[in-house]
Amino acid sequence: MAAKPESYENIVQTASKLFFHQGYHATGLNQILTESGSPKGSLYYYFPRGKEELALECIRRGNELVKQKLKKALAGNDDPVLAIQEFIRETAVDADRNGFSGFMPFGFWAAAETSCISESLRHACVNTFTDWQHIYTERLQAAGWMEEKARSFAVLIISMLEGALILAVTQQSSAPIYNVVDYIPQLIK
Repeated sequence: MAAKPESYENIVQTASKLFFHQGYHATGLNQILTESGSPKGSLYYYFPRGKEELALECIRRGNELVKQKLKKALAGNDDPVLAIQEFIRETAVDADRNGFSGFMPFGFWAAAETSCISESLRHACVNTFTDWQHIYTERLQAAGWMEEKARSFAVLIISMLEGALILAVTQQSSAPIYNVVDYIPQLIK
């Protein structure tokens, strides 16, 4: 597939940032166009269905970014628990480095706000969380965990991390994320 032009990237990156900071409802297409420096024709050329289609691309991009980071972290240690802790620790480092505004706690705007307004956005959110659950589950199973236990633990990790991310953004502190890191080994006992 050929690379997308600069205006496409500007639109998606700007929309992702605005959806994170303002939410889906408070972000208008005119603001996205103005802040991205893109012409209106570009937005409708790349996203003919408008804001919802653009949000779907933002969700897809966020999912791909997290999946890449998660797979890399989980492959980086023979012990899956230590690998999971390292992934969560890196998330905390990213939050601190970006001042709690440059990283995207997915559930913050996408799942919570958009799931009730659009079936396609809700399905994209479901698929994202399912993708992450599969990555955790497969890694734990590869380490000898039974499927049901691995699946349950994956859901627990995602739930704890998403909650910690919301608290981190709200409190402007990575402490909630580090709390999750500390409790991961205790949950396995």
